[in-house]
Amino acid sequence: MKSTLKKLLPFAVVGVISGATTVGAIQYLGHNSNNGDQSYFTTSAPNTSFAGMNTGAVGDDFVKAAKTTVPAVVTIKNYQSRTASRASEQDLFDFFFGDPFGGRGQGQQRQKQQQAPDNMPSGMGSGVIISPDGYIISNNHVVAGANKLEVVLSNKKSYIATLVGTDPNTDISLLKIEEKGLPYLNFANSDNIDVGQWVLAVGNPLGLNSTVTAGIVSAKGRGIGILSSQGKAANPIESFIQTDAAINPGNSGGALVNTNGELIGINSAIQSTTGYYQGYGFAVPSNLARKIVEDIKKFGIVQRGFLGVQSLDLSNDQLVTSYNQQYKTNLKIGSGIYITGFGENSGAEDAGLKKGDVITKVDTYDITDFADLSMSIGSKRPGDKVQVTYLRNGKEGTTTVTLRDQKGGTSTRTKADLSVTEKIGSEFQSIDDRTKAYYGLNSGVVAKNVIEGSEMAKAGIVDGYIITEINGKPVNSQKDVESLLNKFSGTAQIKYMDDYGRNYQRGFKMP
Repeated sequence: MKSTLKKLLPFAVVGVISGATTVGAIQYLGHNSNNGDQSYFTTSAPNTSFAGMNTGAVGDDFVKAAKTTVPAVVTIKNYQSRTASRASEQDLFDFFFGDPFGGRGQGQQRQKQQQAPDNMPSGMGSGVIISPDGYIISNNHVVAGANKLEVVLSNKKSYIATLVGTDPNTDISLLKIEEKGLPYLNFANSDNIDVGQWVLAVGNPLGLNSTVTAGIVSAKGRGIGILSSQGKAANPIESFIQTDAAINPGNSGGALVNTNGELIGINSAIQSTTGYYQGYGFAVPSNLARKIVEDIKKFGIVQRGFLGVQSLDLSNDQLVTSYNQQYKTNLKIGSGIYITGFGENSGAEDAGLKKGDVITKVDTYDITDFADLSMSIGSKRPGDKVQVTYLRNGKEGTTTVTLRDQKGGTSTRTKADLSVTEKIGSEFQSIDDRTKAYYGLNSGVVAKNVIEGSEMAKAGIVDGYIITEINGKPVNSQKDVESLLNKFSGTAQIKYMDDYGRNYQRGFKMP
């Protein structure tokens, strides 16, 4: 018995190294302004506490990993002009960085924003150098809305970065600084990590540069609904690595590494009742993050493959109960993805899958919930083939599905292949004569599905704003917008009206 206890004891050690919060850091970020990166947060997690940690069981592993990681993790400062923005609940930057102008709460959602001083960042986060020639991976929400991005290395050397590209659907961004011989981290295979494995989180929480915290992998394949509820993700991919390493505002975009100092994730979210660390942190797996930055670097846009199914997560008891009530069905709560229908040009339907089938595996990955399906398909490109295992009337079957993009294509695309609305990041809907008369307009289209960080978003346009003119000519349909901007190069001039009836004229450089 004693021998057994001695063998088990090292595996029972659990603890937390918490990042410290100092008065100086709070004063630097602004006591009430929350300038630092507020990251993602939700309010559903219970309060928790943890025991102290005896580090004797892990020896020098943390020291070696920290020495490898710290030089490759950077601070990212986001500078932006914040004039004529919409209410705070529609301003994504405020969700993640807080309101840098202080005191704008839910009861003040309609207050007009003021312009931030040009020499002060609107928010800060972290990033990870992934190549010696200056490519840096971070979160989309860390760079959102920026007109200037400053990167500060751990040695305090500063650079102005170029934003190469972003992907709101995974909350990943890619930046570039002009330098050579930089320290960098290698991507590890995140599929190989295990629950209970030691990890380090490295970033710049609360203005405390190069902070290292330790914990374990608490869970894999977590979907917390944050990208769709607080982001502009049209097709979010959530399959987070959950860790109890302390993560606070400012850690977003920083590194989650194994004890070899290899990158296994990009820290993105915290689950908390306060917006600060309470025991739950979430990171984008390195395999997904690497695929996104490779796409951005090679094609300029993310290549996304789709099964083309409408689905129900059978592991979600609330969704199953609601579906049963609405459609008078008797589905059982369990695991797998129940197919409720198909989209247009569906590769899954063409491969023989049917409504009512339950997807249980994609290639070698077991599919227990939507996060599993999201990860297994979201890391693929149009034209890729996957083997789908499914249950139909209790019998198992398999079929090979060729993934397609949202337009039904099976080949990769570049920026040159995008439509005008895809390039500028918004769709447009015609408005009726009654609405025109109400606002005293002779023309206009309503912006919808405005993508975070797009050219339209940078011009200050959000869903619901009315665009009246482009390049001095009236627009009354999406076709008008496409016609005026197709093959247009240079700076486009756009006139629009917000939901108060105030008119603005802005410009953006056509991608």
